[in-house]
This record gives sequence, C-alpha cells and structure tokens, in this order.
Amino acid sequence: MSVMSRGMKMAIFLSGTLLGILSPASKAKDWPQWRGPDRTGLSSEKGIIKSWEDSTPKLLWNVEGSGRGFSSVSISKGVLYTTGNFEGGQGVSAFSIKDGKLLWKTPVTDFVPEHGYQGARSAPTVDGERLYLTTSNGVIACLSTKGKLLWSKNFKKEWKGKMMSGWGFSESPIVDGDRVVCTPGGNNAFMVSLDKQTGETKWKTHIDSEELGKKGKDGAGYGSIVISNGGGVKQYVQMTGRGVIGICAKDGRYLWNYNDVANSTANIPTPIVDGDYVFCSTGYGTGSALLKIVNKGSGAVAEEVYFLKPKTLQNHHGGLLLIDGHIYGGHKHNGGDPICIEMKSGKVKWGPEKGVGHGSACVTFVDGYLIYRYQSGHVALVKATPEGYKLEGSFMPAHQEAESWAHPVVSDGKLYLREQNHIMCYQL
Repeated sequence: MSVMSRGMKMAIFLSGTLLGILSPASKAKDWPQWRGPDRTGLSSEKGIIKSWEDSTPKLLWNVEGSGRGFSSVSISKGVLYTTGNFEGGQGVSAFSIKDGKLLWKTPVTDFVPEHGYQGARSAPTVDGERLYLTTSNGVIACLSTKGKLLWSKNFKKEWKGKMMSGWGFSESPIVDGDRVVCTPGGNNAFMVSLDKQTGETKWKTHIDSEELGKKGKDGAGYGSIVISNGGGVKQYVQMTGRGVIGICAKDGRYLWNYNDVANSTANIPTPIVDGDYVFCSTGYGTGSALLKIVNKGSGAVAEEVYFLKPKTLQNHHGGLLLIDGHIYGGHKHNGGDPICIEMKSGKVKWGPEKGVGHGSACVTFVDGYLIYRYQSGHVALVKATPEGYKLEGSFMPAHQEAESWAHPVVSDGKLYLREQNHIMCYQL
C-alpha cells in the first residue's frame, strides 16, 4: 500500500466486522496499567482537595527499593508494582500501598541493559494474578503477582525486534482477552499477539518499510498500544518509528499508517482514541494531528482531519489527555507548557502558559483537575476547563533527582510518584 500525502485518504481494504469493545474500567481505587484502567490517563475518583494554595498534599510515606528507572507504577489489590534496574539486572518490585513495605523483587534480566538514560521504562500491566512488562533491552515477561517469573520472550532473538533509536524499549504491553500484545518493531513481526498464559505466538504483523513513509526511522517507537473500533474494525493503534499505525486485532494484518507525525529521533506519546478518531502528537519540531477512521465497503479508510504545526502543539513526552472534547497537556519540545485544544476543530482555547516547573510535563486527570509533574520534579494542580488556565497550587516532592519522567498515578485518594529508587505516596 502506498502512503498518501497529508489531507488525502489512506485507503486500506479489509474484511471483518466489529470484534468487540474495550472492557469495563476497573474500580476507581486500582490503576492496573499504563495510564490507568483504560489507558487514558483519567481517574474516575471523586473527592480530592480542590486547592493546594494553603495546604499541599501530605506525604504518607517515602520508600526506597524500586531501582533505577523512569517507569510509572501500577496498582492492584493493595499492591504497587514497578520496574527498575537492580544490582546485576532489571526486573519488577512490589510494595504494599498501606505503608510502602517492599514485598518482593524479581529480576527478569541477569544484566543491566545499556542504553541512553539508564533504567527501566515499562509500567507493568496487571491482569488478575499475573503481570506483564517489557524490559528496556526488549524482553516481554510474565510474572505472577507473588513475584514468580512464568515466561519471557526476547524481542531480538524471537522476532528480530528493533527500536527506532537508542533509548531502550519503553512499551507497556496490553492485555486483551486471552492475549497480550506488544510491539517488537521487526519487519516480519512488527507487532505480535501472544497467548497470555503461555507466551505462544498467535499472530505477528508483517510490514514493509516502504509502506510506512519516509519520515522517521524503522522500528518501534516509545508509546504503548491502545484499542480502537474505528470504522467498525477492532484494531490496535500504536505510535512507531514511522508514525501511527493501525493493526487488525483479529489476525494482525497491517491496516493503515500516518507518517506525517513521525520524526527521526523519538516518537513517544501514546495516541488518544475517541470513537472513530485518533489524536496523535510528537516533539522534535513535528506537531500534532487528528485522524478519522471510517468504514468503506468491506474496508476502512484513515483520513486526516487536520494537522497542527509544532508552534501550535507538539508534545515531546508526558502525554496528552482528552476531557469533554478538549485536549490538555504540555506543549513544546523539552517543555511542558500547559495548553488546551478543542479536539474537534484543533482550535487553541488557552495557552501555552508558563508552568511552575521546567522541562517536559507528565499529566494525569482526577475529579475535574489536572496534575502536572514536570521534569524538574515540581507537581502542580490545574483546573481542567477550556475557560482558561487556573493554577490551584504546586509543591516540590520530598525526593527529586535526575529527570522526573515517571507519570503520576492516582489510586484510592492517594497520589503516587516514582523517582528512580524512591516511591512517594501523598494524600489527595
């Protein structure tokens, strides 16, 4: 399939029908995977403190033991899980959310992976009594929630996996029914679906590089898969080295791609899916776009609705949120300036504003508010409204070092912040 220019349709004819919908959200108290129950970065919890101007969140505990890394945390059934570099390897650690007590630590690799910005990246995906993760050297692993390694597969050995650049695999695998799906990035196994119990390969996606366009680089990007039913076809949407792609969930067939959002350094933010629409953005002077996936006969067509130039919106990393038809997040390469965009039109409602911290900003939503966490460590509370930027206070966490890139997590009225070997828990 040839890649068509911006504004033109990218037609991909395929057979198939609607295969299913996203599973119901977990209970509000749990945050079992990357960006929460539905991979949206949105918490459904209510009752948080509405202002930090007079009283910032109380630190409940601050513990060590998570290892070196930038991974966010996942929480399920009273236990917090994260990945990190330990002495001699990389793996998973588990903590009690009651008091931060280290429950167990299990290595997945028997060496410390070497790449730029040393440390783990993948937030574990918790599914029942099992969890799944990707190490930064490209190993997908399944562990029991008690810490036993059940199976693992090496991206490079199994599927000739490849990253677009040298900062380590960062994906958090997605569990969908009886499968776990991940993105090794090899031409003959760009995305793979595995039996979640055994690790057996169910399907793998073949992609020819020339099909994906000239922008960017071959291989996996730094985002994680989200599910779309756009155009009546269940598909896995992923940010890659060549931009955003859609892969048929039933059999792994390559469906479509959007190359204009790719850059040659690092394509990072996880796309946003909303019905038939996909919103995507990258940094390094690239920009953002809204796509629409529509049904056409026995196939589907991915259309560009609009493209926003980098001076309007580019999200380096830290992610974007969709709330009541508006996109919120940080704007600017190496920056996290708060901004609000009307998704349907691409119109800037407010911003970019100067934030309280500096560097890129991760963002999470809870109870009508945005929690920004800047690379500098600063954490800010901002009202989520298209009416204007309203800062409701900020604080500097108890521990800060290196780059504070781990996304903030909200669970059962608590705010969890990962900072390298430290995990901090604050009362919201």
